[in-house]
Amino acid sequence: MALQPPNLDDRRFQDIVDEMKRMIPRFTPEWTNHNVADPGVALIELFAWMAEMVLYRVNQVPDKLYTEFLNLVGIEPFAPTVAQTDVTFWLSAPAEQEIVVPEGTQVSTVPGADEEVVVFATKRPGIVRPPRLSAARTGHVDGSRTTDVWEDLTVPGSMVTCFSSSPVRAGDVMYLGMEQSLAGLGVQLDISAFAQGVGIDPANPPLAWEVWSGTAWIPATVTSDTTGGLNKDGTMVLTIPERHESLVLDGTSAHWLRVRLLPVTDGEPTYQQSPKIATVAVAAVAITVPAEHSQRLPGENIGRSTGVPGQRFTVSQAPVAPRDEAEQVIVSDHTGEHVWQEVRDFAQSGPQDRHVVWNSTTGEISFGPLIRQADGTRVQYGAVPSDGAQIRVTGYRLAGGAAGNVGARTLTTLRSSVPFVASVSNAGPATGGVDGETAQETKARGPLALRTTGRAVTARDYEQIALQATTQVARARCLPITDSGHGAVVVLVVPQVRGEVGQHRIDDFALGKDLWTTVAGELDKARPVGVAVEVGTPYYQGVSVAVLVRALPGRPSEVVRQRVLEAIATFVHPLRGGIDRDGWDFGGTLTSVALAQVIEAVDGVLAVDELQLFEYDLRTRERVGEGRDSLALADRSLFLEADSRVVVS
Repeated sequence: MALQPPNLDDRRFQDIVDEMKRMIPRFTPEWTNHNVADPGVALIELFAWMAEMVLYRVNQVPDKLYTEFLNLVGIEPFAPTVAQTDVTFWLSAPAEQEIVVPEGTQVSTVPGADEEVVVFATKRPGIVRPPRLSAARTGHVDGSRTTDVWEDLTVPGSMVTCFSSSPVRAGDVMYLGMEQSLAGLGVQLDISAFAQGVGIDPANPPLAWEVWSGTAWIPATVTSDTTGGLNKDGTMVLTIPERHESLVLDGTSAHWLRVRLLPVTDGEPTYQQSPKIATVAVAAVAITVPAEHSQRLPGENIGRSTGVPGQRFTVSQAPVAPRDEAEQVIVSDHTGEHVWQEVRDFAQSGPQDRHVVWNSTTGEISFGPLIRQADGTRVQYGAVPSDGAQIRVTGYRLAGGAAGNVGARTLTTLRSSVPFVASVSNAGPATGGVDGETAQETKARGPLALRTTGRAVTARDYEQIALQATTQVARARCLPITDSGHGAVVVLVVPQVRGEVGQHRIDDFALGKDLWTTVAGELDKARPVGVAVEVGTPYYQGVSVAVLVRALPGRPSEVVRQRVLEAIATFVHPLRGGIDRDGWDFGGTLTSVALAQVIEAVDGVLAVDELQLFEYDLRTRERVGEGRDSLALADRSLFLEADSRVVVS
C-alpha cells in the first residue's frame, strides 16, 4: 500500500473562524457580540477565507515536489499519436499522361453543424502513370507451365479462353502482365467478352483478383464490375495494393495481375464453361496514398546559440508528431549548415556528437548538458552549438490525437484543387490516433515505470512495458510460461478503441501491424536472454443477454430499452466494463444476479423479471447452447456483448 502524504495544514474555513472567535475573550474581552452580523466577525470570516486559500496552496507543495521528481527521472507525458489511413484520389478521366498528387495534399471530412472538420494530409506524392499491357498467359496455380495467349488477345477476331482446363476447375488462372508496377493505382479494365461462362451469379462471381507482392500473391479489391464475371462487355475497376513487384513467369518478366477461379461448396453456382474475352484495355483512374491526421507547418527559426551547454529552444506550436526524414534541426555557423541528429537522450552522446532531444509533447528542443563527475572533472554529453549560431527546424507536423479516428468513406472533401482529380475517399477507417497522456495519468504511471526500470522479470513488468510502448495500448495481460502452454511468455494486448461502446465489434480489437511491431519490439528489448515472448490478443467470448424488464410508469419503452442495452454492453466491455469501469477482468465470471443489479440501476427501470445469459459466436453471429445463470471466462479471455434482446413491459 502506498504511503499517503499528509496535509501540511488541514484546517478549513470554519476551523479558522472558530479558532479566532475563541481568542476574542483573551485579547479583547470587551467584544461581546460574536454574531455574523457584527462587522468584526465579518472581518474574521474574510481573513479566514484568505487564510484557507493560502493553506490550499501550501498543501500543493507535496504534489509539486512529486511532479518535479518525475521530471527529474525523465518520466514525461506520452505525446498524442497520429491517426492514419489510405485515401484514394479518383481522376476525372483515365490518365493519358503522368499525373502527380503532391505530398501534403489535404483532404477532410464534410463540415457539419456541430462537428469540427478533421483534416488529413498525404504523407508522400502520388504518381499516376498510364499502364501498358504487355503479356497474357493462362494456367493453374498448381505450378504447371502456363500458356502464352498474348497473340490471341491482341489479334483482331481472336478470343482468349480465360480458364484453360476443360471442364474448368478451381485454381485455373489468367495472368495479365504490365510493363510497370500498378502499386497503389486504381485500374480500369475495359473488357470485350462473350457470354460463355454460364452458371454463375453475375453479382458475385467466384473470382479472386491478385497481384504479386514480391513474396506472395495478395488480393486486389474489386471496386466495381459491369462484366457480370467476365461474361459480357463492360468495365471493371480494381484497387491495387501498395506492393506490386515483377515476376518471371515461364520466361516472361512482367508485373502480373491475375484472376483466379475460386473453389465453391456444393450447391453454390460456378462456371459450366470458361468465359472468353476478345480484348482488354487497361487504364489508370485513381491513386491511393497514405495520409495522416496532422497539420504540416513550415520551417522556422527558433533562436541563436549562446555557446553554453544545455540550451533549450521551443517551436511555436505543440504537440509535435514524430519526425520524418525531412523534418530536421539545422545549425548554421561560420563553418556552414549542419544537420543535428535527434536522439532519445544524451546518455550515449560524446562531446563532438551533433545530437538534440526533441520533446514531442512540449515541442522543446534541447542540446547536450555539461555534467560534473565524481572526481571533479566535467563531461560534455553532446556537442554545443557555437556562440551566435542560428538554429532552425526545416518543418514539423502537429499531432492530431483521437479526433482523427474517422470512419470509412468520410474523407471526401479536397481542401485544394488538384489537376485531373475529381474526388477523394478513404475506403477504410482511420486508426492509431490517441490523445496525449494527462498529468494525472503520468503521475499514476510514474511509480510503475520506476519499478520496471526497462527490464522484464515479473508478469507485471511485461504488462507495464507493453502499456508504455505506445498510447494505442489500453490494457495488457501477461501469461507466464507455466500458464501460457506455449513454452513462452504470452502478452495479450487490448488496443484503444474509440466510439460508442454498443457499436464495438470483434474486428475493432484486432492488433494492427504497426501496433504489434511496436509492442513486440519493446518487449524484445526488455526480455531476459533465452525467454521467448509472444504478443497476441485475448480470446473474445461473445455474450448475448435476454432480459425482460418493467419500466416505471410514464417512461417511454424504447428509451428504457436503449438505456438497458447500453448498460449491458458497458458492464461487460473489455475497456469500460466491471465494477470500477476500467475493463472486465481477465477470466472473470459474469452472473445474472450481478447484471440484474446493473440493469435495475438504469434510469426508468422498475424491476428485472427475467434474465438469461447466452454464449455467442462472434464470427457466425449465432447463440451457442441454452440460456444460463453464469458464464465463466478462461484466464486469457474477455467478454464482448453482441445481439442482446431487451423486452420492456
